[in-house]
Amino acid sequence: MAPEDDSRDPRVYLAAERTFLAWIRTGLALMGFGFVVARFGLFLRELAVAEGGSPVAASGFSLPLGTALVLFGVVVNIFAAVGHVRFVRILNQGGQAVGQPSKLALVVALVLAAAGVAMAAYLTSGSTANAGLTTIKKEELVGMKSGDGIVSKPSKYSVPETLDRLEATLRAKGITIFARVDHSGEAEKAGLKMPATQLLIFGNPKGGTPAMLAAPTSAIDLPLKALAWQDGDGKVWLSYNDVEYLKRRFGLTDYAVKGIAGAGALIEQAAY
Repeated sequence: MAPEDDSRDPRVYLAAERTFLAWIRTGLALMGFGFVVARFGLFLRELAVAEGGSPVAASGFSLPLGTALVLFGVVVNIFAAVGHVRFVRILNQGGQAVGQPSKLALVVALVLAAAGVAMAAYLTSGSTANAGLTTIKKEELVGMKSGDGIVSKPSKYSVPETLDRLEATLRAKGITIFARVDHSGEAEKAGLKMPATQLLIFGNPKGGTPAMLAAPTSAIDLPLKALAWQDGDGKVWLSYNDVEYLKRRFGLTDYAVKGIAGAGALIEQAAY
């Protein structure tokens, strides 16, 4: 009596199908992990912004590594599908067919492979995970020094006159003046001496609120401020935070800072 052919055992076919499904899961896991790796820099950046810090520069290695893992997952799914069809064909050679390749599993494998190719194309196209997010150059993110982002313009007037002019300009535009702080005057009251230094705090809720809604910690730099101060040589300067600096510091979009984008031009009018 001829020994029974193990390839005719239905359990062999079922084992092959389970193996095929396991490879599909492996390919899917590789694609998911690859996407996470590719976007890990963005995650770190958003985490830093949410905690009120400066955005973190993404590693240039994460994107190619993540994309490679996604493509590897695509290859795994394709080879698993081809291998499953080939193995079932071998099993069916002979007098009695064991079964047909799982059509549903094949469709799933091919759809996932197509999705992986689309994902890899998306990752390499330069698109950001958050539409409308301002692109930040790597050199702008690393090593921001003290004073970076502060614009200083020389003023032809004294410190009080400079802020008087600015205050008049802002009031004419309907902008609210919240406070005027005389730092040098307060220092004198404490028995200390410092060059003339005064700070003007102003703003418009309609202009600043979108930025604070997008990044609540931006409220630490809002309302806007203008500082008139005198250096050691007696020269008067008018300083303010550059809007581009605020965008970088808090990861804001152009839309979020639209209401305060023109503040710099108004401030500088007081110096001339």
